Amino acid sequence: MEKDITQNESTIKKIVICGPESTGKSTLTKELASYFKTNYVSEYARDYLQSKWDNKKEVCNKDDLIKIAMGQVERENANIFNSNKLIFCDTNILTTIAWSKTHYDGFCDPWLLRQSKLLKYDYYLILNIDTPWIKDDLRDRPDERLEMFKAHKLELDTLNVRFDIITGQNFNKRFNTAVDLINKNL
Repeated sequence: MEKDITQNESTIKKIVICGPESTGKSTLTKELASYFKTNYVSEYARDYLQSKWDNKKEVCNKDDLIKIAMGQVERENANIFNSNKLIFCDTNILTTIAWSKTHYDGFCDPWLLRQSKLLKYDYYLILNIDTPWIKDDLRDRPDERLEMFKAHKLELDTLNVRFDIITGQNFNKRFNTAVDLINKNL
């Protein structure tokens, strides 16, 4: 059994940008960090799985999910102390859980579920699917984006965390809405 993941203690507020694939999470995360003059945590799963695909032409499997969750928090810990009041996380363990449940017939490793209750974040923005889907090596479910959105929202509701939904095809509208919500809630 894996040991518990630990987050570095800090007064920095942690904001998670989550949602289905191809909804603009990475772009919004970077732009928000720039606007608020702080750091962001890039999506570990994307780098890890892209490397796996490039080197072996292999896709994600159940054994990868714990590594992904641990790698994401390691990145967060590496960036938290140089941040300015806020840090933006491009996904977190809830995305890993939602992905596991949708891709493995409802299965999620109990360790991931336990960690999700131990890890603390201050606020979530979940991005809606009203943006065009763009194909890449890792994206695999263009026709199941609504299912993925519902899976993410269910995990947010289950943990009873603070979140808002970001909608709209126009990036500037999404960005401005996100800035307003962050200023209002934090």
